[in-house]
Amino acid sequence: MKAATRILVVDDESEAVTNWARVLERDGYSCSTATDGERALALLEAERPDVILTDLQMPRVDGMAVLRRAVELDPDAVVVVITGHGTVQSAVEAMRAGAFDYLLKPLPSNDALRLVVERGVERRRLIEENRRLRESLSPQVGFDKLIGQSPAMLAVFELVRKAARSEANILIQGESGTGKELVARAIHANSPRASEVFVPVDCAALPEPLLESELFGHERGAFTGADRTKPGMFEVADRGTLFLDEVGELPFALQAKLLRALQEREIRRVGGTKQLSVDVRLVAATNRDLAESVRKREFREDLFYRVNVIQLVLPPLRERAGDVPLLAYHFLRRYGRNRERPLEGVDADALAVLEAYAWPGNIRELQNVIERACALADGPTLRLRDVPEHVRGRGRPGPAAPGKPQGLREARETWLRIFTHEYLTDLLRGHGGNISQAAKTAGVDRKTLHRLLAKFEIRA
Repeated sequence: MKAATRILVVDDESEAVTNWARVLERDGYSCSTATDGERALALLEAERPDVILTDLQMPRVDGMAVLRRAVELDPDAVVVVITGHGTVQSAVEAMRAGAFDYLLKPLPSNDALRLVVERGVERRRLIEENRRLRESLSPQVGFDKLIGQSPAMLAVFELVRKAARSEANILIQGESGTGKELVARAIHANSPRASEVFVPVDCAALPEPLLESELFGHERGAFTGADRTKPGMFEVADRGTLFLDEVGELPFALQAKLLRALQEREIRRVGGTKQLSVDVRLVAATNRDLAESVRKREFREDLFYRVNVIQLVLPPLRERAGDVPLLAYHFLRRYGRNRERPLEGVDADALAVLEAYAWPGNIRELQNVIERACALADGPTLRLRDVPEHVRGRGRPGPAAPGKPQGLREARETWLRIFTHEYLTDLLRGHGGNISQAAKTAGVDRKTLHRLLAKFEIRA
């Protein structure tokens, strides 16, 4: 991976160029070198390096000219300016011109060089990932990759548009599988920070000591195994968006450090003593009721108000009437084209079952079902038999009229009657006979549910 990362090292002191390149090549990077600005400009054109390290003061063509040309060729260029003649004015000028970082000679250690390059490479990787994501977006019903035309989702799209324009922290709440990270990426892509990086962190995936290091970074020797200084995701996300998924799972002790980072816009690496300034827009997500967690003293009240400036609630799929077919065809296009003969659509019986199912796993479950069905389908369309048994009616076999064969339409109507009866019975049982909760889960109003219960002679 590192060998594919191209570093351009520029300095009119050949010894410095040689030493820096040697350090980076030992770490596995591919380095090109230049001892004057003119050669650096030629290498910029020819090689388009991922990270540029350039001296500031050089004869004829100086480091500022190298920086400006690098940014002209690639607005996302990662350029680190290094000089032995640093002033506040030159630092401000370099940062305004698009420099990623600014270091003074002599460097305190080779680790300082490694650290700034590692941060630059990580920023470059995230920029490329965000670019690929934006390029993969195609026109469709919805907002970026958010698909839907139900009133519930149209309201979400409108709130995303408004929230994206601001710098306020956002809390996205929703059940697992409702697309919280997609919403966070849509907010970033439509914000003033869209040209910077989007950095996701899963707060539930790491134990507390590792999560603290992941967020805030650590200094060399901070703990066993910390053989080098590592920047945290707050540093990597500087000037961009930091997405904290499952923020409700943060350990209580770590919540205080997160609060301070958000309030002061400063962080301190584990084992470090210096405060580092960071400019980060926070988008957090949770499938928990954080207000309830605050009441239970499991989540800090002050942090709750800090992350919950704008709240965005994602509806579960069962409450998005009409969106299942849109999503099903979206996933069909994705998975159905990876076949010798691409799938053309979903037949009416299969689609009726998909729409009737409650989708406890939300969009993620629907995606899994369509991917599986595409792998198993042996015709030009997805058919009922390609849908998993639990979606078709908890594994119960389809009916046939006793004593005589049935036509397709008659068999379908019989099967759907039995399916609907069993679905409503299980739905009521699951909610203890509560009509309001059952109607909410089914995505219908109380009147419609009462009518269906009467039609199928089911007593609440």
